[in-house]
Amino acid sequence: MNTGIRSLLVLLLLTLPSSVLAAETKPFDQATFVALQATNKPVLIDVYADWCPTCKQQAPILSELLARPEFKDYTVLRVNFDTQKDVRRVLGVAQQSTFIVYRGKQEVVRSTGDTSKESIAATLRKALS
Repeated sequence: MNTGIRSLLVLLLLTLPSSVLAAETKPFDQATFVALQATNKPVLIDVYADWCPTCKQQAPILSELLARPEFKDYTVLRVNFDTQKDVRRVLGVAQQSTFIVYRGKQEVVRSTGDTSKESIAATLRKALS
């Protein structure tokens, strides 16, 4: 096989899993959340603020983790801390940079202000077992 073609195939194979397996991210809305809960798959609610330095630290970590095959079944629903105050109230969220993990209708775990890749991964794993 031609070296150039082989290199191209290797490059394609290396990029394919992260784009194919990455968890889906959507803005939070109640109807979507209820529908996802009915599937009994893991759901991460990510409460963020555009101005939040901790949220900015969390974003690339979360993106990297959710591209891993082990987290492919996750759907992420993002809640804007500043504009979705009604959602924050229902979820009992007082601070931005909060992650809430659900499996079905059950809240499994929540964390606030975590910027450790290992800790965030452990949080995500709690809904997988």
